[in-house]
Amino acid sequence: MKVNLDNAHFNMVEQQVRPSAALTPKVINALDYVARDQFVDEDLLGLAYADTELAIGFGQTMLSPILHGRMLQALNIQPDEEVLEIGTGSGYFTALLAKMAKHVTSVEIIPELSAIAAKNLARADIKNVDLVVGDAAHGWPLPERIDVIVSTAAFVTVPDDYLQNLKVGGRMLAVVGEGNTMTVQLIQRVTEWEWQTNAIFETVISPMINAEPKPEFKF
Repeated sequence: MKVNLDNAHFNMVEQQVRPSAALTPKVINALDYVARDQFVDEDLLGLAYADTELAIGFGQTMLSPILHGRMLQALNIQPDEEVLEIGTGSGYFTALLAKMAKHVTSVEIIPELSAIAAKNLARADIKNVDLVVGDAAHGWPLPERIDVIVSTAAFVTVPDDYLQNLKVGGRMLAVVGEGNTMTVQLIQRVTEWEWQTNAIFETVISPMINAEPKPEFKF
């Protein structure tokens, strides 16, 4: 099984992700380094390197390898940067981020998933990560501004708290929209009071838990 998984890992990077996304060497290196099979349930090992979302329990899924690659490409994470991830899941994307960044803080609303991610990251020898449990649907308190924020679930609108938490020059990658109409947006803070938003590509992923806008009260 190990040899087959190694071959599948190689084929995922070289035959699926690299041709479809024209990725930079550092993104390819991260995908090469992190074994996706270490972050899926044993009964899904045969699909660990397929270009598809995989169930990780509790009604949640792991995004496809090509989507992960395109997100990393858009973020262009530097080795000295601090990253906030919203939605740890089983820890696979967390590990990819950690391979490219100085440090990752990852927030997960489901305690059981955070515990699973901790075991997976330890098994993969990923150490530059802090895992926390909580509801980050509308923001997350940070001791200081951060370089990169990325969400693994979709917002209807991006909470302003996250934009305020970016350093000048920092950026946030978020999937924004509802239903079958969603866009991956890269939002960069260009000055103290100005943000620039670029639509990167379209996709559809699961919505952020508890992120639905509250209904307005009308008199």
